[in-house]
Amino acid sequence: MVERMTATLVHRGPDDSGFWYEGQVGIGFRRLSILDLTPGGHQPMVSPDGDAVLVYNGEIFNYIELRDELRALGHQFHSTGDTEVLLASWRQWREGCLDRLVGMFAFVIWDRARQEFFGARDRFGIKPLYLFEGPDVVVMASEIKAITASGLYAQRENWRAIAGYVVTGQLDDGAQTCFEGIQQVMPSHDFRVGPGGPLRQHRYFSWPAQTLDRADDAPRQVAELLEESVRMRMRSDVPVGVCLSGGLDSTSIICDMARQRRITGDTAPLLAFNYNAAEYDESAWVAETVRETGATLVSLDTDVRRLWDSTPRVLHFHDEPLHSMNALIGFQLMGLARQHGAIVLLNGQGADEALAGYSSFYFDHWYTLMVTGRAGQAWREIDDYATAFGTDRRGLWAKVMRTAAFHILGSLPAYGLAARSARRFRHRRSRWFTRELTDQVPDRFGTVPHRLDEVQRVAVSAWPLPLYLRIEDRNSMAHSVEARLPFLDYRLVSYALQLPLDWKIKGRWNKYVLREAMRGRIPESVRTRTDKMGFPTPAGKWFARELFEPVRDVLGSRSARERGIYRTDALLGELDANRGGEVHEVFALFRAANVELWLAMLADRTATARSAA
Repeated sequence: MVERMTATLVHRGPDDSGFWYEGQVGIGFRRLSILDLTPGGHQPMVSPDGDAVLVYNGEIFNYIELRDELRALGHQFHSTGDTEVLLASWRQWREGCLDRLVGMFAFVIWDRARQEFFGARDRFGIKPLYLFEGPDVVVMASEIKAITASGLYAQRENWRAIAGYVVTGQLDDGAQTCFEGIQQVMPSHDFRVGPGGPLRQHRYFSWPAQTLDRADDAPRQVAELLEESVRMRMRSDVPVGVCLSGGLDSTSIICDMARQRRITGDTAPLLAFNYNAAEYDESAWVAETVRETGATLVSLDTDVRRLWDSTPRVLHFHDEPLHSMNALIGFQLMGLARQHGAIVLLNGQGADEALAGYSSFYFDHWYTLMVTGRAGQAWREIDDYATAFGTDRRGLWAKVMRTAAFHILGSLPAYGLAARSARRFRHRRSRWFTRELTDQVPDRFGTVPHRLDEVQRVAVSAWPLPLYLRIEDRNSMAHSVEARLPFLDYRLVSYALQLPLDWKIKGRWNKYVLREAMRGRIPESVRTRTDKMGFPTPAGKWFARELFEPVRDVLGSRSARERGIYRTDALLGELDANRGGEVHEVFALFRAANVELWLAMLADRTATARSAA
């Protein structure tokens, strides 16, 4: 069984495999060699006294510092990687080791003395861990496909999760998955489970809720924290590259990489991987960054039809539906990196959530200013924003006032009931989906945060960051590439979330503290950009033109019509009415087509498994 499960994860670890058994306990592992390429990094790894067995996915970036500390405490090491350091850390500090780890990880340790498993997932959930609890068994794996391959789980779709995705776009915003009975171990959680006992989860870390009174040196602090994060994430015994758009985040990373390479005398090519859609041309900013860093630019050359035709393959690696066409671009970018020998790739995920980069955060910022007694400052910043982007300042102010009014109403129980009823009514009147689907949408209504610090914590811990991390992990590991995310060092994020409001957004400038931190460190044209792109796709035009026929074939198929969850004529009518132009409801169409392709992929996977049996 364990061999069958790990066989589905060869892409995550093509370099080595290992197994360990004792009684009813079975452990398997696939290794992607990044640190210590020798057999010294083999897993499962057994402690010197034989009392603990570790399997571990990810990287502990501060393993050198931890190793020095552990040596001083009497531990001996026989390898140069981080796996042995993690095992020794657990033996020394038990669950207290989690407070010391700087990294991305999902690990499980079999404690032979206590006859129980202990495991944990990193603070952000960068590395995945799924579980299924049956009457007499607990199965855990890095990907859902390994659990379904165990033979202990009967595959069945979770239509509540699927409905939430199709109707509202929500994915990966909690423990549930699109498979009934399979859940995620949540970020920032550890767990224990023994034979015959239920799995017990515990939150070991929470993001700080307080705000610093002053942070006069915030740019220096952020610059130093990011530089340290990049330095640690460049630790590797295999080539390291970087994803590069023309934006602030990836430019900050590559410029830090270039500076540190000059310090260490690294003369190997610095490979930067890029996708540039003609409709969103960032080539001028990319070219300036390449000139400053001396990087070698490797651009993705693809076409729209090839992207779409790759969807079933991408869905196989993800196990669950995708959020947009951007996931297909990311998948091909990771493949391009592997083709050019970059086994580790640095990317800019997390900066928007931690440093206030989303356009919606402007409204949260203005609202927060207003409710904290700074209405005059809110108006001045709205005025600056409206001048920069050519929008109606009075309309923006009116929206902030409406938000404040709704927030006050939201605290009233009667309003909450009315809002839930209105939301159900709105779903039932959907132009695109039938009540058979919309009635299954889970009601996630609660206290909706509007203060910027609260919104950021939700963005980091619940949605959308966990979704983007799933996309990043599956896309990279599908090609045996390890994606590392310097902006998601928990020390940097903890500091950023506590910054006073004025360091987050100021007038037209989002991510204000990062812009100030990067003054003189990145090209000025990038530092002062106010538009935001980041590997975008003109999906609305694609659906109306190059992808019109294949999308129409999926949505108009017999299986889609017979499923009874789509208002097929309305979906096809949206396509037909905009043929040759631009589809405006592209996300609804994408989600419906994506689910159909996903269900077809699951059917093919089931048929293949049956024929193999």
